[in-house]
Amino acid sequence: MTNHSASQPDQRHSVFSVFITFLKLGLSAFGGPVAHIGYFHKEFVKKQQWLSDSQFSQLLAICQFLPGPASSQLGFSIGLLRAGWLGALAAFIAFTLPSVLLLIGFALLLPAVTGDFANAAIHGLKLVACVVVIDALLGMSQKLCPDTPRKLMAIFSAAILIVSGNVWLQIGLVLAGAVLGARYCQQALTTGSEKIQINYSKKLASIFIIIFAGIFIALPLFADNNSLLAIADAFYRAGALVFGGGHVVLPLLEESVVGNQWLDQSQFLAGYGASQAIPGPMFAFSAYLGALIPGEHSNLFAAFIAVIFMFLPGFLLVSAILPFWKSFTTLKYAASAVAGVNAVVVGLLAAALYDPIFISGVQSPIDMATVLIGLVILSVLKRSALWVVVSCVLLSIGSSIL
Repeated sequence: MTNHSASQPDQRHSVFSVFITFLKLGLSAFGGPVAHIGYFHKEFVKKQQWLSDSQFSQLLAICQFLPGPASSQLGFSIGLLRAGWLGALAAFIAFTLPSVLLLIGFALLLPAVTGDFANAAIHGLKLVACVVVIDALLGMSQKLCPDTPRKLMAIFSAAILIVSGNVWLQIGLVLAGAVLGARYCQQALTTGSEKIQINYSKKLASIFIIIFAGIFIALPLFADNNSLLAIADAFYRAGALVFGGGHVVLPLLEESVVGNQWLDQSQFLAGYGASQAIPGPMFAFSAYLGALIPGEHSNLFAAFIAVIFMFLPGFLLVSAILPFWKSFTTLKYAASAVAGVNAVVVGLLAAALYDPIFISGVQSPIDMATVLIGLVILSVLKRSALWVVVSCVLLSIGSSIL
């Protein structure tokens, strides 16, 4: 698919359209970061055609290289390419705001939504994640793994991750994909790979790196316990050091929040459970934590600080890397290297589909039937993901009653 309008910001590409599109996703994208990749692929590659499969996969590979929330970094980057910096900001706010508001609400109402009914609904959302990731995997594998070398690279990368269970291997596998692609995907040199066009300089990118490092160094020097700077430091440090997505950040947050005696263990775990029952990014869990941290500050302002500093390091890093990626793609073997990376990304998505999406969601023949029904709704009937959400949740609740 060739869509030149996806490659650079244009006055016709209004910030408002970016905001509305991401707001719909922020209200309906259940299932966690891996599922979000599926939602984004369906919306921006298949439906809106803002990106080609190759461009989408390149952005995904960049975001998986970096610490931070990969799905939110991917959304930020898509907004940036579509409508410039205001588009990036609109994508972040629209995708994140619904989950932030819901989690602040959960901080007040969580005791009223526990029990078997709520657990069945949460289980249905896990099945939704399974459906959207399968749909994305099928679409990406057809276009990004058209030949034997790339099929093998995807299969082996998936197998290595499944057997090892080590998310840190993702970075090494993506690098290996680039090396192997340069050697075994020479046909990609003739067909090419659509480049990502970034309309700001490497000098500005370097400034982003300096800002990232400066905040990382400066915050601990001025923060004291229970102050807003201490909150900013705790969440910025967690967002800057975590690889592997929302679930991996939990130990860092627990160490900061529970270790500093801002919250007790039961409050922390209750919020974690709530964060799995809502759409949007897992990193929005920071809003729940910030809202409950005691102090003389406003709880809502503390929640705002926690969210901003949780996401900020990841956005600074991806903004710093994008212009250098453009330079990389001008190299002689860049197209074949990118082809190899694309194949590995398919394998990474397949591994994530198996663990944790499939093994934690599909626990019975009824669950398997629910997933198949969801796939028919999404892939055959071409209905929106919201139909899948409603269907899977209702079927899960119904099966729990029987």
